[in-house]
Formats: sequence, C-alpha cells, structure tokens
Amino acid sequence: MNGSERLIETDQVLVELSRQGDRRAFDEIVRRTGKWIYARLYLETGNPELAEDLTQDTYLLAWRCIGKLSQGASMRGWLASVANRVAVDAARRRHRIKRGGFLRIVPLGNAESESAAARDKGLSPSELAERQEQAARLLLAMRQLPEEYRQVLALRYLAGADYNTIARQLAVSNGSLRGLLARGLDTLRQYIDPESCGIETADQEVDNNDAAHS
Repeated sequence: MNGSERLIETDQVLVELSRQGDRRAFDEIVRRTGKWIYARLYLETGNPELAEDLTQDTYLLAWRCIGKLSQGASMRGWLASVANRVAVDAARRRHRIKRGGFLRIVPLGNAESESAAARDKGLSPSELAERQEQAARLLLAMRQLPEEYRQVLALRYLAGADYNTIARQLAVSNGSLRGLLARGLDTLRQYIDPESCGIETADQEVDNNDAAHS
C-alpha cells in the first residue's frame, strides 16, 4: 500500500471517529484538507478574506452534518460539496443585500485589503492596478481548467502550499503531483502566459523543489 492509499484509509478512520463525536479526529480532517478547501473557495470567490470566512463556515457545517456522510463515501468529495453549498448560500445572501443597497461586491479580489497590502509593500497605484489585473487574469484562466489541474494550481499559487502539503491535502503521491502540476501549467498556457502572472514554469518548479529537499 502506497502513501496516498494509506492516507485515504486513515481518512476513513477519521471520518468514522468524527461520526461518533470525536472532535480531535475532526480537527485532523481539517488539518488535512483545510488548505485545499480554502484554495477552492478562493478560486470561486476571488477574495482571500471571504474564502477564509467560507472555509470556517464549511467546517462548521461539516461537523454538524458528518453523521450524514455514508460509510465508505469519499471524504474529500463530500467536503467539496459542503463547501460549494456554503459558497452558493453566501453568494445568494450577498446578492440579496446588494439589491437592498447595503453592500458593494468586489467580484475578483478585495480592493480595500489589496490596497492596504500594497501600501505596506510600497506599491504605487499603477503597480497595484497591474497586480490586480494579473490576479484577475490568473483566476479567470484557472477557472477554465479541468478540475484535477485547477485544484493543484489553486493550492500551489492561491493557497501558497508547498509540494508535501499539496500531496497530503489531495492524498496523492509526490510523483503524481509533479505530473499534475506540469500538465496543469501546460494547459494554463493555452489561456495565459503563467510567467506574466509571476508563476514559474514546470521545469523551474521541479528544480526548486528538488533543491529544497536536497
């Protein structure tokens, strides 16, 4: 049994313990999947702060509803459906508030938080505008990708996860991860130039990762 298979097997044990009310087991599920859920929600909303809030809401709902997860069902597939439900419900609420004139929605990113971050880094208004444009183009391009590539790239470039973390979050081997990342970047190039958005090429990624673990 390889590492990813062992991880999936222990996932099932954690689910069963959580179904019995074991909070420590559920906390371990959060640790194993939290960055992945955050990356999915960041890609969906384009807003890192909102994604953090929705990630918390996802796990609150998952804890309340984990007893409904069928034995043997995919834990990650179920969590993804819970996150999607939370995001849809939140979007509906924001839409209702917007129609009432109480909230201004920023579809891609959070302009106020990005402006504050830009001031901290000494970015000029033109540099900030360029950065926001790059982020918007990257998000739009990533959303066009197949799911298997979208989740790997979102974890790497939106959540800032390293290789080992991504492998644990997705329950895949490092070898499979490298292939997914390389193919994902190749597919992304059909929509944008990744380097123009600050993304390294697949060869650079592999070289840097090897150096980090040498």
